[in-house]
Amino acid sequence: MKTIYITRRETFNAAHKLWREEWSEEKNWEVFGKCSNKNWHGHNFSIYVTVKGIPSEETGFVINLKELSLILKKEVVEPLDHKNLNLDVPFLQGILASTENIAIQIWDRIKDPISEAGGELVKIKLVETENNYVEYYGGKEPF
Repeated sequence: MKTIYITRRETFNAAHKLWREEWSEEKNWEVFGKCSNKNWHGHNFSIYVTVKGIPSEETGFVINLKELSLILKKEVVEPLDHKNLNLDVPFLQGILASTENIAIQIWDRIKDPISEAGGELVKIKLVETENNYVEYYGGKEPF
């Protein structure tokens, strides 16, 4: 059998600000610009989760996409959707809420449930804006 890669997309809306308490307002503005707005700012995030595996002879699936969707809703969408990422999300407490750091934390939440469902998590692509996104491969080199 051949290895197949399959990707599921989900979306969520959230607010955050990029801010370091130990820095002055001027330094935060210099480094983070408008993203350091004291009144926060929001994004319509899209997340693409890529899983690999060998399709089951019985179902033809690498992973049942209904099950993958349920994992993503439970571990990503429900905790993050319409939340302030700096204030409302326990697994982001004490972490600068950059898109990069959010992707790493999401990886840590979904890796094991995806594995238990029969797939291997390969990549997360977290889209913050139409011009900005991050890709995370679990700390491994992608190629």
